[in-house]
Amino acid sequence: MATEAGGAAQSVGMPQLDFTTYGNQIFWLVVALVAIYLLLTRIALPRIGAVLAERKGTVANDLAAAEDLKERASAAEAAYQKALADARAEAARIIAEAKAEIQADLARALAEADADISARAAESERRIAEIRASAMQSVAEVARDTAAELVAVLGGSADAAALEAAVGARMKGQPS
Repeated sequence: MATEAGGAAQSVGMPQLDFTTYGNQIFWLVVALVAIYLLLTRIALPRIGAVLAERKGTVANDLAAAEDLKERASAAEAAYQKALADARAEAARIIAEAKAEIQADLARALAEADADISARAAESERRIAEIRASAMQSVAEVARDTAAELVAVLGGSADAAALEAAVGARMKGQPS
């Protein structure tokens, strides 16, 4: 029994290392590789290829859409910048018009004020001239009356023509 157990022990081992089964192992290896090859080429790889193609198409579509959106965004930004520049130009134009209008109103108001001041100054000068003439006339009358009274107090008599000539000469700054 010991020999039987020893022989069994020798025959039991890893079947991969048993040279008598190499032909059978190679056959099943080739069958398994062909089966795996057929499964991969007929079923798995076409599905994987389809998924990759779909992903590639999706990525390409997304990139195209992103490029389109980028172009739209650039166009929108350009339109915004143009609108902003137009608005600034319009604001500058409105400011310039308002300044010109204010300047015209100011010039008109200054002209009216100058005209009013000139009219008042002319009126004041006319009144001053009237007052001066009236004052000179009053001074001349007072001078004539005073001279007549002085001549009368001093005991003389003066005729009106002589008094008028003497007062007129003194008023003009001439000695009498």
